[in-house]
Amino acid sequence: MSRAPAPLWRAAELAAATGAATTFDATGVSIDSRTLAPGDLFVALVGDNGDGHDHVADALARGAAGALVHKGAGLRVPDTRAALQALGAAARARFAGRIVAVTGSVGKTTTKEMLRTALSAIGATHAADASYNNHWGVPLTLARMPADAAFAVAEIGTNHPGEIAPLSRLVRPHLAIITGIAAAHLGHFGSLAAIAAEKATILHGLEANGIAVLPADDAMLPVLRQTTATLRSFGAAAGADARLLDRVADAEGSDITAMVGGRPVRLRLNAPGGHMAMNALATLATVDALGLDVAAAAAALAAFAPVRGRGVRRRVAIAGGSALLLDESYNASAASVRAALDVLALQPATRRLVVLGDMLELGAHGPAEHSALAPSIASVADMVFTCGTLTQRLHESLPQRIRTVHADDSAALAPAVVAALRPGDAVLVKGSLGSRMARIVAAIDAAATMEAR
Repeated sequence: MSRAPAPLWRAAELAAATGAATTFDATGVSIDSRTLAPGDLFVALVGDNGDGHDHVADALARGAAGALVHKGAGLRVPDTRAALQALGAAARARFAGRIVAVTGSVGKTTTKEMLRTALSAIGATHAADASYNNHWGVPLTLARMPADAAFAVAEIGTNHPGEIAPLSRLVRPHLAIITGIAAAHLGHFGSLAAIAAEKATILHGLEANGIAVLPADDAMLPVLRQTTATLRSFGAAAGADARLLDRVADAEGSDITAMVGGRPVRLRLNAPGGHMAMNALATLATVDALGLDVAAAAAALAAFAPVRGRGVRRRVAIAGGSALLLDESYNASAASVRAALDVLALQPATRRLVVLGDMLELGAHGPAEHSALAPSIASVADMVFTCGTLTQRLHESLPQRIRTVHADDSAALAPAVVAALRPGDAVLVKGSLGSRMARIVAAIDAAATMEAR
């Protein structure tokens, strides 16, 4: 007979944290009735994706232990978002392990996943299942954190000034990583220096004697270093605490030789690209800074695999054979596009296809940022498909020989991409989340499913 899961939250703890008159235990916390597990506390948030109060009945029908609400029937609180933050703060207060926070313009989620992989080889580790890095995602990550885990990893993001510091103060990390600075959300910040200054505010939430792990090769390092925290670094630069000595790249990944904390480390990373290698170095620098087993962490990273929409490579059926799909559909900045192009260039293929949607939130810098990608794309691609307003400028900047199809949006572009695929192709799909490039990945998968029948 299977044993019921132990409660994540006892009724008394829930009541103390939220102020609600709670009479039940909860085995988890959910804000989405579609993915809720029986025994979860359902928190009815109100946001851009709708009003969770409209789904309370569905959550209870699916087995929720109860629902936290600020209107209608349920456990009433003045504001459910504030209650979720209070629950996150209570989770942090009872947590006896060590917690790491991650931010940066690129590589946050991948580094969070690498840390989950590496730290899990040493002790029980909690991290968010997805890219939960905003005003509701960070407290949700904490609220789901088991009190007895040895380690936890929280991802913290921003697209406007002033967002990171309060989230970091909620997390109160023992160590904070800044993966790197790039022109993401440039329209809201105006300059790389302003982006760096915002990212550096993650250090404001550090616990006493906290540690900052910084990118040694980043041009914005002087901005990031303005802290009283203990500093560690990663990169190829001389003096980096986790220093890349050699990387032998292939289509499947990299063989990495590094010096970490003065000791040589060799590892196989089955995720291609120099950017992935740097994320691995950030992970090893963190493990070393926490005084943990770097060799065990390096060995564990051999099992790391990119997450959906962030560098997953997989084969899809095509009439007469198969093609390689590089799914980078979750987000895009100029730096991450160039990194993805480097990975595409490593793949053995008859033709290399690039499918790119708009990179958003660049403000007045948008047209120039897109046009500047043309030489990098032209050096790799045999065919280029674009969609959106900003990629129109990119489309016009490309050599005629590779300029294939431009469409208004991803839904209109998808049929052209599917029709163009041939056996032996490698196709990269990338764009900001708002460009909805996942539609194109879904169209390729649907065509592959039809072909497999």
